Amino acid sequence: MDRTSKITRRGFVQSGAGALATTGIFAGIAEAGSISTFGTTQETAKPHSTGVSRMSGKIALEEHFALPEGDNAYHIAPTPDFRLQMVDLGERRLADMDRGGVEICILSHTAPGLQAILDTSAAIAAARRWNDYLAEKIAKYPKRLRGFAALPMQDPQAAAQELTRCVKELGFCGALVNGFSQVGVADSAVFYDLPQYRPFWAVVEQLGVPFYLHPRPPLPSRAQVYEGHPWITGSSWGFAVETSIHALRLMGSGLFDEYPKLQIILGHLGEGLTFGIWRVDNRIVRLKEKTNAKRSMAEYLRENFYITTSGQFRTPSLTEVILEVGADRVMYSVDYPYEDIEAGAAWFDQAPLAELDRIKIAYGNARKLFRL
Repeated sequence: MDRTSKITRRGFVQSGAGALATTGIFAGIAEAGSISTFGTTQETAKPHSTGVSRMSGKIALEEHFALPEGDNAYHIAPTPDFRLQMVDLGERRLADMDRGGVEICILSHTAPGLQAILDTSAAIAAARRWNDYLAEKIAKYPKRLRGFAALPMQDPQAAAQELTRCVKELGFCGALVNGFSQVGVADSAVFYDLPQYRPFWAVVEQLGVPFYLHPRPPLPSRAQVYEGHPWITGSSWGFAVETSIHALRLMGSGLFDEYPKLQIILGHLGEGLTFGIWRVDNRIVRLKEKTNAKRSMAEYLRENFYITTSGQFRTPSLTEVILEVGADRVMYSVDYPYEDIEAGAAWFDQAPLAELDRIKIAYGNARKLFRL
């Protein structure tokens, strides 16, 4: 059996009965509020203030904020109402969460954030200020709001120290970092597979918290790729390209061989990686490509990555992700306020999932990963 066939069979077995039920292969399709295909009872959906019945208890973990005074944020104010949604960490946000059946939001600063601050000292200072601000807001609603640390990845040692402070002193759930960091000059990109980041990753593994690798816009030096089509650069496509490349760099660097307990989170149903990962490994084997990894990229994807539904409210895509990595590796998210929280809930609550899988994705996996 060659390497690629092993990957395919292993992936099929790992997807499990829940994934097969999701595709309707076993015993039809379960409806929201019904009994699971495999006998697990779905929690009864509870009505919220809008009068719309939603599955309650969801945990959403790609949900963004910005500081009121303005900071380094992507697309911060396309409309005044959006601006209010982005900066509100109080009653308005809680009301929106209720409308989507979201019990807990894990908040993170919006992109590109710290990663676009060229001066390293300024990035370090901003990280502490932003994280303290978020902790102060969370303290007012500790049962509803949690936080991801913003990290000054321009300095790996400072990033490790800030993550440690945020986890041990502020009670944060881990970190969310907006892709590569620019250091010193605008046209620069530092990726986290580089050797100087190994001590940082050692701290992440020691702390036992996940690292959310979030997208950011590509650099101006890559503008030729998108020339004449600026719409491609952002969340419609370019974000996924930039982030999936970064994730593959982490895999191929041997990072997860050195730190096998590391857990990385990818949004937007995996930034396209689940669809393409078989071909990645197939090409590595057939072309005898050299990487620093000891295992296949698909194995790392299944064992060192979690995937969220943020900004991807599409059932066939979710089905494919579950078949590739298993329902235990998928978590619910919205990408608020860039996406509509009620639209995300309306899709997810009625998606043809086995109810055991729906519970896992809605909140079960997140509660286990974050020990909530």
